[in-house]
Amino acid sequence: MRFWNQSLLLKVVELSGIFYKSPANFNYWFNFGFMAMFFLVSQILTGIFLAMFYNAFTEVSFGIVISITNEIYYGWWLRSVHSDGASFFFLVVYIHMFRSLYYGSYVYPRQFVWVTGGIIWLIMIATAFLGYILPWGQMSFWAAMVITNLVGSIPLVGNDVVYLLWGGFSIGNSTVHRFYSLHYTLPFVILMLSILHVFLLHEYGSNNPLGIPVVSDNVPFVPYYLIKDVFFVIVILFVFFFFIFFLPDYLTHSDNYIEANFLVTPAHIVPEWYFLPLYAVLRSVPNKLFGVFLILMFIVCIILLPFYNKGFIRSGLFRPFYSFFVFIFLFVCLLLGWIGGLPVIYPYYEIGQVLTFSYFFFLLGVFPCLNLFERIIYLSYINSKN
Repeated sequence: MRFWNQSLLLKVVELSGIFYKSPANFNYWFNFGFMAMFFLVSQILTGIFLAMFYNAFTEVSFGIVISITNEIYYGWWLRSVHSDGASFFFLVVYIHMFRSLYYGSYVYPRQFVWVTGGIIWLIMIATAFLGYILPWGQMSFWAAMVITNLVGSIPLVGNDVVYLLWGGFSIGNSTVHRFYSLHYTLPFVILMLSILHVFLLHEYGSNNPLGIPVVSDNVPFVPYYLIKDVFFVIVILFVFFFFIFFLPDYLTHSDNYIEANFLVTPAHIVPEWYFLPLYAVLRSVPNKLFGVFLILMFIVCIILLPFYNKGFIRSGLFRPFYSFFVFIFLFVCLLLGWIGGLPVIYPYYEIGQVLTFSYFFFLLGVFPCLNLFERIIYLSYINSKN
């Protein structure tokens, strides 16, 4: 029985990895999925080592993080790889998502591949937020205060949920304990979902830049694309280690190197850069409950994209109007990130409102209508030929 299980496992590895047939026309934009898995494993491994030294108590958490950086042998490297690695992890995932959007990898029959990827992104956001609290700096404490209080806007059960998150009637040791436990656990959930994500991808087959099935021109993943992925990892690691060795604090807010103080509110509370588009959407409306609703819709609209945006032509290479609007949509998302890092004053507040409307307008209006327009043009062309 044990031999059979080992043989079955090796068979799965062979079919899903080594001998998996990949389209021969993959370009480097298709390397970001492998890169995302690489950074996920890196985050898990460095997190395990950091957990050996961390203590989830508000009295010592900040000092422990400083001690890891200054006193533990190569602790500064572990912490930099883990904190900056989160930024690079989100960066490659965002590029991976945009590539899928542009080449139409989200449409049938790969809609559930996209959905699992969207769920992974959602859990990544939650995991990163929980980890942002653990250093117990000024931004950590006040980010926890702002975000958890948003839950209080939920009618009837809001306050109870907030107290459940806090583990009491204020943010304290119980809060840090709970966030630490969840932050340690959720990456393994992401890993399991990533395995499911890859399984579904291999079940339905990989997309390619042309967006059409290429059966006769497939090549084994090993060695062709493994070499290409390893080369791409080396290139990205050059950039990554440049930040680790020369700019280790560039991606972290300077106020988070000040120990948390509930008596002193930072002049401008700003989350990490990968939260900024969500933060801009939250601040674009004065009503807190509606802001929470918009954040949920921000994520849900992306996850459910294959079910209301069904293009019969996949790749943006053959859809000039779609390609144009996809890049405009990318520009809107980048501007949302820029606005999220600025104070809530004129004209940034008004620009944020326009960009928030534009984000939902593109997803729920422009892209579905564009698919209908392209279908009408295509059918008209076919009828004219007949």
